[in-house]
Amino acid sequence: MAEIVLLYYITDRATFPGDEITRRRHLLDKISEAASAGVDYIQLREKDLPARELESLAREAMRIILQLRAERRELRTALLINSRTDVAVATTADGVHLPAADVSPADVRQAWKCGVGAPARANSPEDPLISISCHSPAEVAQAASNRATLALFASVFEKKDAPGTTPAGLDALRQACRAKIPVLALGGITLQNAEPCLRAGAAGIAAIRLFQENDIAATAHTLRRR
Repeated sequence: MAEIVLLYYITDRATFPGDEITRRRHLLDKISEAASAGVDYIQLREKDLPARELESLAREAMRIILQLRAERRELRTALLINSRTDVAVATTADGVHLPAADVSPADVRQAWKCGVGAPARANSPEDPLISISCHSPAEVAQAASNRATLALFASVFEKKDAPGTTPAGLDALRQACRAKIPVLALGGITLQNAEPCLRAGAAGIAAIRLFQENDIAATAHTLRRR
């Protein structure tokens, strides 16, 4: 089992009540809560937002994270932007998350190196952090071969919003974790079933609801004391 459990919060502002402005405020509050609790990665996943609005939200999220880093130097929360390398560079985010069948990590690194025209490029990390969605051990092995930073293996368990789907299960997770890359378990993860994932070899836990619908500091403490 991993000595240090990596925690990866995936955002979804649509689950918050209220109008768009209210949901956005709730999401930024949750990002602040996650960073304060020492969550390792936050994936800004708001796929429905146009590029300009996503960039605005990412800038606010980075402002919060950088302020917390300045106040507490031990905090190392990294912000990853879902799919949009251009937005990640423009907002000095730490990297990107690549859904399955998206561009390759090599494409991301090339765009990152070129700066995709962003004036803020000088303040971005020299090398991007790259996480990839994987749905089989073979895809995890490919992510490792492509020098991704992390692989998110899903869905380990059945998800509430997708009943009837066939989960990959712990055996497939165990096979995936043999690859030379940190593998995070995703999909239907709860405080009750997280430990079997870690015992199967997962380096950490990735989730939306587990973090977004609960006190993150308490959740992080419970996951990391196992």
